[in-house]
Amino acid sequence: MKVILLDTIEKLGNAGDVVNVKSGYARNYLVPRKLALYATPANMKRLTVIQENLKAEEEKKVAALKVLAEKIASTKLVFVRKIDEQGSMFGSVSEHDLANALKEEGVDVHRSAIALGRHVKTLGEHTVEVKLHREVLANLSFIVKAENAEEFAVEVPAEPAVELEAEPEIEPIVEPEIPETEDAVEEEIEQETQPTEEPAAEIE
Repeated sequence: MKVILLDTIEKLGNAGDVVNVKSGYARNYLVPRKLALYATPANMKRLTVIQENLKAEEEKKVAALKVLAEKIASTKLVFVRKIDEQGSMFGSVSEHDLANALKEEGVDVHRSAIALGRHVKTLGEHTVEVKLHREVLANLSFIVKAENAEEFAVEVPAEPAVELEAEPEIEPIVEPEIPETEDAVEEEIEQETQPTEEPAAEIE
């Protein structure tokens, strides 16, 4: 069965393309969700008009999504989680958490558009890509903080006061005695060895 796509569908075609699909897929999914029109003779005659209208709507949609991408990029989300003694986090941050947090900021994004890959289980700052459109991507930044970090805060012991040793007393410098010269020594010796004169006897 041939249908005219009204939206771009991955692995099937772009908006405005005429493609062959199974009748059940067209009848139960594409047409009820307004993703396609039956390629009837009447619709095929106005195919050019349909394609032009779809192109104009696509351009308008992309412009609006670019504004939304800027808002997402400027949004800073904060999540608080408990940690254990080793700093490991209880729980995680998922696409569902991010989508709900964005909704609270006035940004309605389906969690399937958030390319998180795996749930975040570490503290700190993280960045994830949000795919709003095949031509529009946004980077979402968020921070995960510890709720009970103060419980496991390590106190740094104060350094003991350093006792300053008293400076040793400086003893006065005693100048050594200058040895006497040889002449002085000889003179002293001569004086010691010279016989003393006896006093003269008085004459009666």
